[in-house]
Amino acid sequence: MENALIIGASGGIGGALGVALEEKGVAVTGLSRSVDGFDLMQVAAAEAALEAVSGPFDLVVVATGALEIDGAAPEKSIRAVAAEAMMDQFVLNAVGPALILKQAHRLLPRRGRSVLAVLSARVGSIGDNRLGGWVSYRAAKAAVNQIVHTAAIELARSHPDAAVVALHPGTVQTEFTRKYVGRHASVPPVDAAENLLAVIDGLTAEHTGGFYDWAGKVVPW
Repeated sequence: MENALIIGASGGIGGALGVALEEKGVAVTGLSRSVDGFDLMQVAAAEAALEAVSGPFDLVVVATGALEIDGAAPEKSIRAVAAEAMMDQFVLNAVGPALILKQAHRLLPRRGRSVLAVLSARVGSIGDNRLGGWVSYRAAKAAVNQIVHTAAIELARSHPDAAVVALHPGTVQTEFTRKYVGRHASVPPVDAAENLLAVIDGLTAEHTGGFYDWAGKVVPW
C-alpha cells in the first residue's frame, strides 16, 4: 500500500489505523468530524468534503459510526424502539457509508489491487443474533452489510482488482464502547488496528463483497 484514506480518522480505531499505516510508510489522508468537520449527520456538507478529496487510494477505510447518538442508548428490547433514534442510527451507520461507497469508483484505482473496508459489527449479523435487543444499531449494521455487498458487486465490473468488504474489528476499548464492554474480551485501539491491517493485507478481489472479523474469519450475514 502507498496511499490510504481513513474516514473517521480522529476516532479510536481510525486514529490507530492512521498511525500504524504511517509507521509502515503509507501516505495517509484523513477525514474526521473533529478535525475536518466531516459529519455524516450533515449529509450535504459531508458529501462536499468527500468530493474535495482526490484519489485514487489503494486503501480506503470507513471507520465512522456510533453506538449512541444524542444520548440514545441501545434498546434492551423491541418495546423500547423510538423512531427518531432509529432513523439517526440509519443515517450515521448505513446512509453515511453508502454515500462514501457512492464515490468508490473514483477513490479506488481502476486497475491494481485495492481495498475498501467498512467497519461493521458482528451484532449486525442476522445469523449470529441469539440475544435480541439493540434493535436500531443491529438493523443499521445489517443494512450497511447489504450496502457493502451490493457496492462490491457493482464495483467489480469497473474495478476488477478491488476488494470491497465489511470488517468486524472486535470489541475495542474506545469511548464508543466504554459503557458496554463489561466482561467481554476487548483490545486497545492499537491492537485492533494491527489486527485489521493483517486482515486487509490478505484481501484480494476474491474476497470482495464479504464480511470478515478481526481474525479474517467469515461472519455470517
